[in-house]
Amino acid sequence: MGVEGADSAQLGATGAAKAPRTPRGERTLRKILDAAREEFGERGYSDSSIVGITQRAGVALGTFYTYFESKEVLFQALVRDMSAQVRDNVGPALSGASDGLDGERRALEAFLRFVRDHRDIYRIIDESEFVEPAVYREHYETTAVRIAARLAAARDRGEICAGLNSRDLDVLAWGMMGANVFLGLRFAVWDDANEATVAETMSRAWRQGVAA
Repeated sequence: MGVEGADSAQLGATGAAKAPRTPRGERTLRKILDAAREEFGERGYSDSSIVGITQRAGVALGTFYTYFESKEVLFQALVRDMSAQVRDNVGPALSGASDGLDGERRALEAFLRFVRDHRDIYRIIDESEFVEPAVYREHYETTAVRIAARLAAARDRGEICAGLNSRDLDVLAWGMMGANVFLGLRFAVWDDANEATVAETMSRAWRQGVAA
């Protein structure tokens, strides 16, 4: 569950896609990924096709194979791309936070806004558990690592309990991430709730539990 979109160097490094060499190529790759999100989000992995994706993107079939070897490789790249988009949309929200827990409130609010505008992320990420389980696990593990690192920094600044060790922070990071995922499902996918109100309610619970 971020360049606004894919990091072409990362895509090439992981083997998920062939990195574009020009700005035009980057724009073409972006069109294919956006079209894939629509196709997979609407039709699911099994019923989606490369032809359908290229038609949505407005590119030739041969252009697809310039960047991707198969539908499976494209799906891997898409999951990583959507994970990166979440990261890049949440990141700026952390600046200006009064402390670490305020940063997590801001991050949750930004995440809920992103989900509201990209509801298909849930179908795609959930389906990746069965289509590409390694990428599914990578998505959640890297997200939890980022949250744990922010919590560790907040602990070191004296903003949350000083006695929290690395195991504690890992548990808290996975718990916070899990809560965020289901808050997004309930209040951004199934409903169109006020994200600031939801984030503030959750933030109060975090402060009562781990604030210094």
